[in-house]
Amino acid sequence: MLTVWAYGMVIAFMTLIMTRRLSPLTALILVPTVVGVLAGFTGELGAMMVQGITRLAPTGVMLLFAILYFAVMIDAGLFAPFVRRLVSLVHGDPVRVAVGTAVLALLVSLDGDGSTTYMITTAAMLPLYRALGMHPLVLACVTMLASGVMNILPWGGPTARAASALGVDVDDVFVPMVPVMAVGIAWTIFVAYRLGLGERRRLEACAASAAASAAASATSAPTGRDVATGTWAGGTDDEARFMRPDRLYVNAMLTLGLLVALMAGVLPLPVLFMLAYAAAVLLNYPALDDQKALLARHAGNALAVVGLIFAAGVFTGILSGTKMVDAMANSVVTLVPPALGPYLAVVTGVLSIPFTFFISNDAFYFGVLPILAKAGEAYGLTAAEMARASLVGQPVHLLSPLVPSTFLLAGLCGVEFGEHQRFTLRWALLSALVLLLGGVMLLVIPLVGTR
Repeated sequence: MLTVWAYGMVIAFMTLIMTRRLSPLTALILVPTVVGVLAGFTGELGAMMVQGITRLAPTGVMLLFAILYFAVMIDAGLFAPFVRRLVSLVHGDPVRVAVGTAVLALLVSLDGDGSTTYMITTAAMLPLYRALGMHPLVLACVTMLASGVMNILPWGGPTARAASALGVDVDDVFVPMVPVMAVGIAWTIFVAYRLGLGERRRLEACAASAAASAAASATSAPTGRDVATGTWAGGTDDEARFMRPDRLYVNAMLTLGLLVALMAGVLPLPVLFMLAYAAAVLLNYPALDDQKALLARHAGNALAVVGLIFAAGVFTGILSGTKMVDAMANSVVTLVPPALGPYLAVVTGVLSIPFTFFISNDAFYFGVLPILAKAGEAYGLTAAEMARASLVGQPVHLLSPLVPSTFLLAGLCGVEFGEHQRFTLRWALLSALVLLLGGVMLLVIPLVGTR
């Protein structure tokens, strides 16, 4: 019954947010609560919720102050020179911007931390998207796809989990996957190109429509407003109020120091961002009225992201506390018919797509993968081969509401989480399938066992 309740909870949650019947915030709280009550855990739900919230509290604090810090840097104009340079290079071409986003995200993802990738990429590229009128969903999609491919790096997490869970050397899992990652990188750039083409056509259509409308009415657009892109060409008075061009080098040094401290692990991430935000506010906006106005300006975005994080704590707390996640893990093997035994490596790759979405990486790699690998031994499939196959679902995994950094990405881009899921899911699924197909064609993931 726990398995039935677990799948029912996940299906209900995804259906409600994908069809916009409930917001992700509301669904994350109400769906697991209702299911927990119906499953007979009424008296224990409170403790489970608190435990889940407590586990995610540091992440919530980190995301809150990370959003506020980069909001200060963007408002103060730290990235304005970089954006102006990019604008001159791309010549207003959305295709170049989208491909540039992919390249930047792929490079930044080399550190293996999704949150850092999202913060740096969006901070650098979002002002350019706004200047050109490009939809921020493209930015969120391309950045996440790049992070999903690069998440296979040993220090990204999943590879180390898979290797340790099966007791194999990390090099035996990762090194053969390098050509597969190259395929994934090429695919990510291709997707960025396709999405950029779509934005180019949309903006050209908007410009043509605006020109026709202007010719028909013989009137000009309001001063400062770019009708074709829907953006402010010269910025608003409110934006000008927060610009601090004279603090450019100070802000650059502060941000560089923060990134170095993040990579070196000088202090826990939440503490680093709290200190960095406090320093940034004092350096750029010493007046209390400006600080209050800055908080009011970005409070909605920060609150939306942090609220989702704590709501996700309720969801994961109930899912773990009721042992539903264990029931889901144990049900995986029973879903695989014996006839598919020789193809267990490919089956594992396919299963990694939905199961790393519905349950955490830890639950899949430490709970499900060892069982599949043990079954694969009977068909001549090695543990390293099974571990490689289990990695292909990472592009879809990052779309899961159980991944805190995904909320950060949506918040930084200013898009709804459910909207980001709907827009990106197709490309994420295709990315996972491309990785799986690439692994099979490159003989990294065996199509059939040797026995």
